[in-house]
Amino acid sequence: MMIEHTAAPREQSRGNDSKESVDWQVIAACQLGDRDAMHTLFETYKDRVYSIAMYSLGGTETMAADITQQVFVKLMTRINQFRGQSEFTTWLYRLVVNTCLDEQRKTRRFVPLADVSIPAISSQSPRAEYIRKELSLRVQAAVSQLKPKLRWPILLRYVEDLSYEEIANVLGCSKGTVASRLNRGHKALARKLHHLRDQV
Repeated sequence: MMIEHTAAPREQSRGNDSKESVDWQVIAACQLGDRDAMHTLFETYKDRVYSIAMYSLGGTETMAADITQQVFVKLMTRINQFRGQSEFTTWLYRLVVNTCLDEQRKTRRFVPLADVSIPAISSQSPRAEYIRKELSLRVQAAVSQLKPKLRWPILLRYVEDLSYEEIANVLGCSKGTVASRLNRGHKALARKLHHLRDQV
C-alpha cells in the first residue's frame, strides 16, 4: 500500500465545509471484505491520517507514511469491531491517536527541525514563500513538542477542524476538558512562538 498524499477532498455534508467521508454502505462492504470498498476508504481518509501523523510526531514524510500505513493495516483488520455506536471518523481518529502514541513510545524522540518536511506553499514571491515555509516549520515543530494531552486537542481542532464534542468523543473526555486543554495548548504555543510575532 503506497502512500501518495494530496489535499484532502471536501464535500457538503456536516457543517459548512466538512471533509469528505464515506457512507455506511462502504463501511459495511469493507466489513464483508470488499476490496473496492477498502480502496475507497483508504483514498478518502489517507491524507487526513498522513497530516495528523506529520504534525503529531514532527517527523519526516517517510515516518508519516509509515504511520499512515500502520493505521490502515489496523483499520482493515479491525473494521469488524466498528459497530456504528459513534461516527466512523471518531473511531478512525482514536486508531490514529493510539498508533501515533505507540510510535512515540517506541522512538522517545523528536526529529530535528531541519528534517521536518511540509507541503509546498505557493506565493507571489520567493522571499514570501521562504518566510511562510520557515514559519510553518517552526509552528509544526512547536506543536509536535507539546505534551500529548495538549497536542491532540490542538491537532484535532485546527488540522482536522473537529468540534469540541467530536474531540471529546475521540479522546474519551468531557468538552470542558477539551476546552481546558486547548486553552493550555494555546498558551504553551504562544510561549514557544512569541519570538515569531513580528514575522507573522
